[in-house]
Amino acid sequence: MKFKRKYVISILLALMLLTAWVIPVYADMTSISPSTIVSGVATVITVSGSGLDSTARVFLDGVELPGPVFSSPTELKVTIPADVAVGTHIITVSVGGSPVTGSAVLNVSAPTGDVPFTRPQMIVTSTDVNVSRISIGRQFALTVKLKNAGSAAAYNAQAVFGSEDVVSTDTGGVIAVGNVPVDVTGTIEQTFIAYLSLYGKTVAVIDMTVTYYDEKGTSYSDKFTLSVPVSDASAGIAATATPTGVKSGQLIIPSYGTTVDPLQPGSQFTLTMTVQNVGNATANHVTMIVGGGGSDNSGGTPQPGGVSGGSGEFTNFAPVGTSNVQTLGDLVAGGLAQVSQNLIVNVSTNPGAYPMKISFSYVNDKGQTINDEQVITLLVYSLPFVEVNFYRVPDPFFVGQPGQLPIQLVNLGKRTAVLGNMTITTQNGTLENSTTLVGALDAGGYFTLDSMLTPDSSGKVTLNVAIDYTDDFNKARKIEKTLEVTVEEGFMEPTPDPSMQGGKGNGGGGGMEVGSATGETALQKIWRFILGLLGLDSAPPAVAPAIQSPEQQIPIPAPSGGGKGG
Repeated sequence: MKFKRKYVISILLALMLLTAWVIPVYADMTSISPSTIVSGVATVITVSGSGLDSTARVFLDGVELPGPVFSSPTELKVTIPADVAVGTHIITVSVGGSPVTGSAVLNVSAPTGDVPFTRPQMIVTSTDVNVSRISIGRQFALTVKLKNAGSAAAYNAQAVFGSEDVVSTDTGGVIAVGNVPVDVTGTIEQTFIAYLSLYGKTVAVIDMTVTYYDEKGTSYSDKFTLSVPVSDASAGIAATATPTGVKSGQLIIPSYGTTVDPLQPGSQFTLTMTVQNVGNATANHVTMIVGGGGSDNSGGTPQPGGVSGGSGEFTNFAPVGTSNVQTLGDLVAGGLAQVSQNLIVNVSTNPGAYPMKISFSYVNDKGQTINDEQVITLLVYSLPFVEVNFYRVPDPFFVGQPGQLPIQLVNLGKRTAVLGNMTITTQNGTLENSTTLVGALDAGGYFTLDSMLTPDSSGKVTLNVAIDYTDDFNKARKIEKTLEVTVEEGFMEPTPDPSMQGGKGNGGGGGMEVGSATGETALQKIWRFILGLLGLDSAPPAVAPAIQSPEQQIPIPAPSGGGKGG
């Protein structure tokens, strides 16, 4: 019999261990954001769920995506490659090698001409000269029409002319174009004098460089080569100009994200960015400078000192672990690169939206150094840091008996916190005075709330404390804390024995009357209960028996005579 019992117990233990091994820790996936992206551009999406950890992996149609970034137990960030086919795809997640519940649909649409960013783009629509023939040593005027074909307005545009065949007059070769809205064409005119070096040539070449800014102050530079064919080199130049495109790289940041959300003063985080070359030429020897910087060497001649990254803005964000300068190598036209930078938020930074300049310095096919500058925005929050506890040890709690909850809220942060309603809830009892408005709480200050709890059962009772507030960007948030109290069993009032009711009842005994006859109050009964728990005398106080009146005394019969008469 003992052998069979041990055998059954061993089987049960083995089944329990097998069940614990097979059933994974619960995790699920709820949604992705954004759920619709454009093909041809690598996009970072956020996967939301619960129970996520650093072992989480993201799959696109069953194929694992490289390098998801673990943000929190409820968020993952992963990059969708640019070559994903147009259509509908299924996103799934695994944790610890096991798939989690839930999935999401990712819609990939074809490019429509729109890009996930806006920028101005100046182009040349036509050129013309004011004479039919251009002669050496004579002045002529060149008219150029510039159009803003981008998706944002161009500000403070100016054109700079240069050539080996002609020399600019009157303006020195610099003309201010001004502001050019989207889809608007502007006209500029520059006068030149033909050099003697034009003799024998078939084409006169004029370079025009247009610089301008967008609304955020980001600078752009486009170079145009205007060629004017010469019909008779000895006589002059025909007034026919043909605009040609310029080959150059253009580096942008289509997406970026941080490993810590939200950012707060003192937070250390990793900034991850996707860099794309949207130009029509390879960007050679690309250097990224976080915070701004670059090189003033535009002539292609190497200069000592390299790329400068020390002139950037580091008041609110500073590099940690590595410098703010990174080498990305060569980036072909249309190519993508994933880069990251470890940063820290300065502890003196106030809440707000802070633009950060990212500069890219690279060399074009002509050996000239090009600087592209981008601006991203990081949001810094200052969330309340509070502690919820009892300001004194609570009194003992008994089932069915109300007791006081001396709850205290303390602001442990370094700034004043403006809080909303504080609400206390529980699943095991009834609460009174459980909601109150906190308001402004200074750093180091405290706020108290005395609630009343009437527990329903004994054991550990969990109290849920929720504090509503609005963050620095007017988003509703909630602080949730838990407290615990121990509830003891309540006591039962003894039922009176009819035989002890002083003759009242069938027993008719003359014992003491329990309850009101003893003169004992409810507080005295609780005190006796506590004495009993401590092992002390908890007997009720003795009550002297009532003295019966002469009418209530029972007469004793006299003995009868039993003798015989004589």
